[in-house]
This record gives sequence, structure tokens and C-alpha cells, in this order.
Amino acid sequence: MRIRPIHSVSRWALASVGVLLLAGTSGCRQDMQNQPKFVPQRGTTFFPSGRSVRPEVLHAVARNQMDANEYFSTGLIDNKEQEKLPFPLTMTVLLRGQERYNIYCTPCHSRVGNGKGMIVERGYKPAGNFHETRILEKPLSHYFWVMTHGYGSMPDYAAQITSQDRWAIAAYIRALQLSQNAPLKDVPANVSVQKLSEISEQAGYAPSFAEAWTIPQQTDVPSAGEMKPEASTSKSAQSTSKSAESSSKNPEAKAAPAKTAPAAAVSQGKKSQGKKQP
Repeated sequence: MRIRPIHSVSRWALASVGVLLLAGTSGCRQDMQNQPKFVPQRGTTFFPSGRSVRPEVLHAVARNQMDANEYFSTGLIDNKEQEKLPFPLTMTVLLRGQERYNIYCTPCHSRVGNGKGMIVERGYKPAGNFHETRILEKPLSHYFWVMTHGYGSMPDYAAQITSQDRWAIAAYIRALQLSQNAPLKDVPANVSVQKLSEISEQAGYAPSFAEAWTIPQQTDVPSAGEMKPEASTSKSAQSTSKSAESSSKNPEAKAAPAKTAPAAAVSQGKKSQGKKQP
């Protein structure tokens, strides 16, 4: 009589149980493509109208839904830029525009809008100077359009800045342009006019603080490979540093021979005195 090992019997038992479980689960399987659902543009008997697609609720508005063709959203009328805001200009709008401008625009355009921000000084492409004649002549909605769609190396800021704030920034850009190009005839008669250098000195700054900013010229900076020392130089430097380190750890190393020599001579002299004369 042949007796099968216990481990072989258990292995066959486990295999048969696994096959039974697999067969049971396959019969209960429900794929996502087979789940009950309404297929778009197909009929159904569930609704009396026979349509699976439900009509929109009257006067319902989706999230972020707006009239994409109106001036507030595009900055264009008849596909042309305009010199006007889509809402009244107030000091609150200008302050909001100043805040948003200082956050998103100053890294490239600077606080005064001359296109010499900190990123430009560090190698980025020069930004637009709002005080150039070419840009001064652009309509107000041109700045809104550029912030919405981008221009040249400038990316769009539609995701970061809302339409309301983009218009506020455009209005503040006009205020910046006026601040740098305001004629004396526009100043009221009862208002005194001071030079910017005088205001800087009164605020505790140097007179050069009010001067025009310049972009630093690019210098010839050596590469990382050129800055590496030669092999012989590095070895000598390592030996020098090791000797300096050992001397710093044992400052009496150099003076030790001078101190031990007399002591040895004295001991030898005492030994010679102890010997008998021939």
C-alpha cells in the first residue's frame, strides 16, 4: 500500500479550494463597463420622456460660468483693446491693484515699473518698461489682456489672479506711469512739489537711492572645473594642513628636543662621575 506524504495531500487540497473560490468569484464579478448607467444620447424607459439625458434646470449657472465674450472677461470690444475699466475706479480699487502688483509683478517689473526687478537682475530676460513710449501708448485693457494670455517670455496669470484683480492691477499700472511722467501742470496750485532725491534724504536714504536703477553687467565667472586646484597643489596643501594640524594639537613638539638634550647630558655626566678613575 502506497502512502502519500502529508504535505502533498495538503497541497492538492489547497489547490482545489483555490479553484472553487476562483469559480465562485468569477460568477459574481461585475465590471464597471457593465454597471447600470445611462449612456448619453440613448433612450431609456425609466423616464416618461424616453430620454436618458436630463434637461438643465431653468436659470441654473455652473461654477465659474460667465459670459466669455463680455469686456470684463476679455478686455476687447469688437476684437479691439479699449481705454476704460469695466467698473468705476475708486481708491479701494487702486489699493487692491497696488497690493496684487507688488505680489505678482514686482519680481520682474520692479516696484516702479521700469522692468528691472530682482529676477531680471539675476539673469532673467528684461521685462517690459511701463514708462517707455511704446508701452505708454497701449490702451488700458492691453495690460489686462497680457496678464490673461501672457506675452513673450511672460507667462499668463489667469490662474493666479482673478479678472477683478487683473483690472485693478491695470489701473495701478496707469497710476505708476503717471507718477513717473506727471507734468507740473497737473499738480494742484495749493500742493508743493519736491524732488524725489529730497524726499529720499528726508526719509534717511542716500541721495543715490532715487537715481535710475541699472542692470549689472554680466561678468566672466569661472566654471566649477576651472576653479578646481591642480593635483600637485592640492597634495602640497593637504600636507601643509596636516603638519599645521599636528603642530596645533602638540604645541610642545618643536621644543621637546631642546629640553631633553640637556637632561640627557646631565645624566651622562653623573654616570661618568660615578666611575673610578683608572
